[in-house]
Parts: sequence; structure tokens; C-alpha cells
Amino acid sequence: MDVQFNPQSHEWKPDPYSKYRELRDHAPVHYSPEAEMWVVSRHADVQHVLTSPDEFSSKTQMRRQRNQADELGAFQKFRMLVGMMRKMHVTPWQAMRSRMLIGEDGDVHALMRQIVNKGFTPRRVHAWDDRIAELVAGCMENIRGREHFDLVEELAVPLPVTVIAEWLGVEPERQHTFKRWSDAIIQGGTGSGQQFGGSPDNPVWLAIGELRAYLRPIVAARRASPADDLISLLVQADGEAELSDYEIFLFVLLLLIAGNETTTNLLGNGVDALLANPDQLESVVADPGLIPGLVEETLRFDAPVQFITRVTAQDVELAGTAIPKGSFLAVLLGSANRDERFWDEPDRFDVTRSTTGHVGFGFGKHFCLGASLARLEAEAAFKGLIPELPRLVRSSAEVEFLDSYLIRGRSRLELRRAA
Repeated sequence: MDVQFNPQSHEWKPDPYSKYRELRDHAPVHYSPEAEMWVVSRHADVQHVLTSPDEFSSKTQMRRQRNQADELGAFQKFRMLVGMMRKMHVTPWQAMRSRMLIGEDGDVHALMRQIVNKGFTPRRVHAWDDRIAELVAGCMENIRGREHFDLVEELAVPLPVTVIAEWLGVEPERQHTFKRWSDAIIQGGTGSGQQFGGSPDNPVWLAIGELRAYLRPIVAARRASPADDLISLLVQADGEAELSDYEIFLFVLLLLIAGNETTTNLLGNGVDALLANPDQLESVVADPGLIPGLVEETLRFDAPVQFITRVTAQDVELAGTAIPKGSFLAVLLGSANRDERFWDEPDRFDVTRSTTGHVGFGFGKHFCLGASLARLEAEAAFKGLIPELPRLVRSSAEVEFLDSYLIRGRSRLELRRAA
């Protein structure tokens, strides 16, 4: 059977899961000539890739940028790189030496993970219990007084944006700016009008440049006078473990995107699944103790991040398919989470199922650093929202998805009081 699939196409946005099944059944390791990537779809193969860094490296961004630059002429390449360096306020030497957590392997990744883990210890995460509950209560107070509202705008966006901003020590009036930067980077980098890697004057690089300009004086101030926030923790590392200002910026950039979007879309996808499965909503309403299971099942059933990338560090064979060294892979988390070889009735949304083994937060050494925070936020949000949901219905049957082939979520989820 001739299977056609481009992981960077928006064609599959309404329902990628039926296509994933076709891949798993007929082409579990599939080459997409349009994306110039190998696509890995079965659970066992996805886990193998994510736990074998010697074969499948995380250093994909540097390779991808190099390939994009090689397609340009020498003058265009030089002009693009100089423009980007100016936007970032960084020299080529600093950029070349800088490490980014998700793009490193081995000892370098372990060292960086050790540094940033200080901000995500169980004690520090759970110290936010009361503040997160307070934020949810404020959002719910606004919702309860409305006959019609957009759940994404009223709860799914402001909760994680506020938490991440306060975690970083960002002043409240800049929190909306943080969300604007996040949206611009995701839509410009993975949306239908993809612009990442192009002119330094496109919206993606403008947003990244603004974030960099905003953070530079804050990092300098925290080095001189630490406060009780994440940036202060990051600047306190010493010796070999010390992060440069640019590396701190790269980590905040990662946190801004992943920290906001994962929780926002986890909430929207979970509510959408509950409304489509009223028996599961009834179960959670009757027993709020099922809320942690609801969070994990949402991560399995409709993962906010549909795939992550790797590059082969050597010639490898996967599921009987030979893949040359230097090849890019799209590792389909969303497909692995629906693999009938691993899950019973994987297309059924069931908040009581055991979700052990889902890869909604990735797997292996690059398992999502902020998973515990995202779970805490989602559980608190569902705890506040679940009692209200039986009295709410969708305002429209039409689903508005985010403009991204990578991030799966609802750009709007408008609800109204049932008649």
C-alpha cells in the first residue's frame, strides 16, 4: 500500500489519528519526501528512538539551520546570519558556543538539566499550589457570571501565562506580551505561513528579538541582586555548570513556548474530549478523584505536542528499515499514544484507564522538564471547572484549531449555558 504523509502538512489537522493508524499498519517507518524526514509511528519504535541518544541525536536544530543556510547563496547566507545575530544581541562566537537544553545530548544535556532542575524540584513546584488555586478561582469567578465565553481566553491561556511569568519574575503588565511572543513564534515557526529561518525581519525573529532585548537587563540585574524567581536560580550556577546570558535566554524561550502551550492545549483538548464523551464527564463529576486520570488520558488521547524531531547520529535500522546517518526523524508522539499494539481500544477516551507508558510529555532523558507543573495547573483548572461543565455546551460544532502542524490545540472553545 502506497502511504503518503507529510508531518508538516496542515491537511491532517482535523483528524491526524486515522492517518496515524494507516502509517502504523502499512508504513511504520515512512519517508516523507516533502518534509525530507523519516516518520516513526509505532509506540515501541518511538520509545526506542527516544531512549537511544547514541543513535538518534537531539541536535536537530543546528543541523536543520545548517541545511537551510546551505540552500542560500554565500551573500544571502552571510546577510541572514548577521541580521539574526543583531536581533539576538549576540556574537557568532557566543551563539556557536551556546547550549540549548532540548538540542543537546550526553554529558552536556545532563549538566544543563542539573542546572535547570533546581527550579522544578517537587518542593518548588508545590509551593505554587495556593497561588495556582487562587488564579483558577479568579478565572472561574469571571466564567460563572457569563452566559457565553471562550474557555481558551478565560482560563486555558491566562492560567499558565500568569504562572510562567510570575515564576520568571516578570511584572504583571508584561504577561500579555509574553503570550503574544509565544503565539508569534509558534505560528511563524510551524503555522501555515511558516517563516522560521527566513528574513530576520519576519514576525518570528522580531518576537524572539524582543524577548531577548527584554531579558538582557533582567538577567544582569539578577546576577547583581538575586530575587526569589527562576532567573535568579539560573544565574547562580558556578564554574563549568554556569549558564551564559544567551543560554539563559534560550531556556526562557523554551519555557515560554512549552510552558504556555502545553498547559493551554491540555486544558482545551481535555474539555473538548469530555464534552464529546458525556459518560466520562459524568464519571468525573461524580468522582473528582478521577481528575489526575483525566489529565493523563488527555495527554494520551489528544497530545498537545504531536511530534518531536531527532537526527540519526549513525546509519541505523529501525523496524527493518535502513536510515542513513544525518537523516531527520519526526517521532509521532500522537500516534504512539494511539497504537493498538500497546493500548486496548486506543481511540476510546477513558479517564479510568491506566495510562502508564504514554509519551505525551516525551520519554527518556528529554522527558518534559515542566511536566509536574503542567499537571499541577491542569488538575487545579479541572477541579474548578468540572462542576460547571454539565451546565455548558459548545456554542458551535465547528472546531478552531491552532495554526500549527506541531502543536495540537483549540484556538477557541466557545461555550454557553445550556437552555
